[in-house]
Amino acid sequence: MIIKKTRADIDKMARAGALVAKVHEELMAALRPGMTTLDLDHIAEKIVVGDGAVPSFKGYRGFPATLCTSKNHQIVHGIPSKDVVLDEGDVISIDAGAIVDGFHGDSATTLIVGGEDAVDPAVAALVRETRNALWRGLGHVRDGNRLGDIGAAIEAVADDHGYGVVREYVGHGIGRSLHEDPSVPNYGRPGRGMKLSPGWVIAVEPMFNLGTEETRTLDDGWTVVTADGSVSAHWEHTIAITEDGPRVLTARSDEPATLDGADVPRW
Repeated sequence: MIIKKTRADIDKMARAGALVAKVHEELMAALRPGMTTLDLDHIAEKIVVGDGAVPSFKGYRGFPATLCTSKNHQIVHGIPSKDVVLDEGDVISIDAGAIVDGFHGDSATTLIVGGEDAVDPAVAALVRETRNALWRGLGHVRDGNRLGDIGAAIEAVADDHGYGVVREYVGHGIGRSLHEDPSVPNYGRPGRGMKLSPGWVIAVEPMFNLGTEETRTLDDGWTVVTADGSVSAHWEHTIAITEDGPRVLTARSDEPATLDGADVPRW
């Protein structure tokens, strides 16, 4: 069942989204070789709790941390650890969520330690094109479109570059619960699926692998990795459909918070 949000609900979710955006911006500024993923988690928790909010993930179904930190061939749900040190050339996907006034914000970013020059160009392109796919998908989140329009736009970017599109893990509705209906796949056919309308709030989150789409879960019960050991990338934003158009609730300062379908950004 889709739980539609009022304008007041969406305004509250925008405050949660702004806090999540702040977490990502401060982690981007802090990231350097030698840090551990637990260092990142401590920074994020200090920001969220310091703002009077609650980390969305910590305690969710028993997850032990504020962030999900997934390194190189890890796709999603990696657990921060003092034993996971980040070296130059590592790819780190950071998923962050926060609860403000009872509503969640949820967003993911994939960063390269040391920047694009520290990795093979194919890896840099994977990270960049996964972000582009996110924004291609967001460009189709609008009143009257269908879920298949979003998935098809994301999948087309992967197909152009030969990436594996993760299918077991997809985007989702979001609100007072972290995961609500509907599921938002990163694949699909234009014009198919449920019709979008004002009041919907969803998290769109493409996950692309440099190799195949196949995945497996590590013995910790959380960390999902690529089956072939290839590098993966993950980007995510929470977006609302309003009477005035789409509103990207977790947009960072270098990203647009509103979208004109003809002017979706590309990185």
